[in-house]
Amino acid sequence: MAAALDPRTGLPVVAMVGGGQLSRMTHQAAVALGQSLRVLATDPAESAALVAADVRLGDHRDLADLQRLADGATVVTFDHEHVPTEHLHALQDAGHRVAPGPDALVHAQDKLVLRRALQEAGEPQPAWTEAGTVHEVTAFAEDVGWPVVLKTPRGGYDGKGVFVVDGPDRVAELLERHGTLLVEERVALVRELSAQVARSPFGQAAVWPVVETVQRDGVCAEVLAPAPDLAEELAVGAQELAVRIADRLGVVGMLAVELFQTTEGVLVNELAMRPHNSGHWTIEGSRTSQFEQHLRAVLDYPLGDTAMTAPVAVMANVLGGAAAEADWAGPALDERIHHFMAHWPDVKLHWYGKGQRRGRKLGHVTALGDDVSEVRARAVAAARYLADGLLDGAFAFEHEH
Repeated sequence: MAAALDPRTGLPVVAMVGGGQLSRMTHQAAVALGQSLRVLATDPAESAALVAADVRLGDHRDLADLQRLADGATVVTFDHEHVPTEHLHALQDAGHRVAPGPDALVHAQDKLVLRRALQEAGEPQPAWTEAGTVHEVTAFAEDVGWPVVLKTPRGGYDGKGVFVVDGPDRVAELLERHGTLLVEERVALVRELSAQVARSPFGQAAVWPVVETVQRDGVCAEVLAPAPDLAEELAVGAQELAVRIADRLGVVGMLAVELFQTTEGVLVNELAMRPHNSGHWTIEGSRTSQFEQHLRAVLDYPLGDTAMTAPVAVMANVLGGAAAEADWAGPALDERIHHFMAHWPDVKLHWYGKGQRRGRKLGHVTALGDDVSEVRARAVAAARYLADGLLDGAFAFEHEH
């Protein structure tokens, strides 16, 4: 099938499955490149659907909706991995280009598939087993020690589908509810890291500095770039690991390799084959953002420079807090954004246009500078104010004007 181009512009059309904030920010990068981003959203009020001109309403689990999205598009890509693998094979069989392809994407969709592939490749990962019975879980735990981590092979994200169990009491109930589970040792962490790589169809690769991710309640709260005090040998090793995985799996587009740092090195936790929360800092902090790079990669354009624009970049997620509560009596969103801009004129805000609720990713802020402690303090304070209306331990609106 010949590459489809937008008849109005003569340029490619990228179709992205999913209407969340990753599509929204990819759309913003597409505009600068003259591209047309087509979005499959479940609701016209979704984050990307609010800003993209070409929105197709539908369900990512419905093959007919996926086919309508793909018709006339140059390439189909994703802002989440929840599309049925068989549907992606059907799109390929019909002549549509899918990036990453289903044979690669399944490693981000199914944690057991990933663990088997890493084991075959000899890459570092936690001890693990596949379990369908309580006996299999307890036998594994007797080898590695309690507690162990139980994960649903598919569908989990932001801490969902992950269960830490101290003994066999909860195991039967979890197996009954979820069926076969991935069981992993609970790793003694130094911290969590992320290594991102972009890869084109013919194998060109580009990496960013390895970052530290700070998780709270299973959700990414902060990203520090580059990871503070990370030995150069370990950082380079993590980047090389990400490139090896991308090459071995045939990834096209962005790949985030989530890593556990231990006292002995790094272990692969999970993969994401799309733009990722750990790379949001690249919009201001890198010459080429992860969103632009993803577009370049899936379109097989030459990849961009990933050099940092400042010595330190810190991203802090704005997670729904006190301001998302029904009885909130503080400043409205527009007023909070006004005060945010006054207090932190050098901190950049990305608001996702979502309805507010506690714990939800509503946006993020990015601060740049030279000193990681100072930059982090600015980013975290700004994000906290947007979520809770708090500044220096007091309600900011009580001290304004």
